[in-house]
Amino acid sequence: MDAPIEGPTHAARYWHELADGRLQCDLCPRFCKLRDGKRGLCFVRARQGKQMVLTTYGRSSGFCIDPIEKKPLNHFYPGTPVLSFGTAGCNLACKFCQNWDISKSREIETLSDRADPQTLAKAAQRLDCRSVAFTYNDPVIFLEYAVDVADACHELGIATVAVTAGEICPEPRTEFFGCMDAANVDLKAFSNDFYRKICGADLQPVLETLEYLVHETEVWVEITTLLIPGENDSDAELHALSQWVVEHLGPGVPLHFTAFHPDFKMLDKPRTPASTLSRARRIAKANGASYVYTGNVSDVEGGSTRCPSCDALLIERDRYHLGHWGLTDDGHCAGCGHRVAGRFQGPPGTWGPRRRPVRLSG
Repeated sequence: MDAPIEGPTHAARYWHELADGRLQCDLCPRFCKLRDGKRGLCFVRARQGKQMVLTTYGRSSGFCIDPIEKKPLNHFYPGTPVLSFGTAGCNLACKFCQNWDISKSREIETLSDRADPQTLAKAAQRLDCRSVAFTYNDPVIFLEYAVDVADACHELGIATVAVTAGEICPEPRTEFFGCMDAANVDLKAFSNDFYRKICGADLQPVLETLEYLVHETEVWVEITTLLIPGENDSDAELHALSQWVVEHLGPGVPLHFTAFHPDFKMLDKPRTPASTLSRARRIAKANGASYVYTGNVSDVEGGSTRCPSCDALLIERDRYHLGHWGLTDDGHCAGCGHRVAGRFQGPPGTWGPRRRPVRLSG
């Protein structure tokens, strides 16, 4: 049942009117078609009279300073703090969602904090954050807010990060990622059957987003796949996924294989064994991927960066703790001089594993 459209709204972009009077949202490949007062599956884009509106502009489920490695981004200014926030809703329907209290929220009370774009950017500057991340729920559904925040951040020299499933149409994709400096894209599986049955979405738009980002933009890209026992962790699928990434995106795009835990509507599956993550890492590296990581487990070897040329330890990681550092200030291997893919500038940050919630409104 649709929640009433109450409170302030913001004019949305990317929609058109159909012959039968409904408005079609053209932001993502779901193409929700709405009559007056109705919301799209994402919950936050709605029809109000003769226009489409965004109901969460300037509103957040909360702000938190995280380590950049938590996004996860291992090659984007390592060790630095990132001001992270999300809103509510999502344009996917993943049965295993691990942020379901935010992404599937239908309660306006979830949006407990407020910040206009300039206030948010100034807060990131005041809190000494190297970047701002749009995360917790998929930022493509609050494109208008994210773009304005990104513009305000860039005016102050603060980078922007999108953590996204990549389900977005070509025209808004150009605008949205044109304002991002880095993205972690959830490649949830390498099977359209998985996407259809478990996520209520399609694989192909995600692959198109990845190719667009890597080949047509300057956005730094890393990929995350949450491995679910018996669903997307077979050798065959892991081979297919990693081969596609190396062949279509290149060996320098980092891959993160992370551990699942039972949540939301998928409580019948066990936690992912660490051995599964290690197996996925071996397969991807055998297929030519230069940087492959394990996540949501304590695995120093699987979390650390080694030089693709001489195998020297470059960045030692134990979860979000950084240890040995073997990079030059401009991102070359200190041993052999190999240029490591990513965004590096000076010595690593010292934020560490801290997670610090902050309030931006009174």
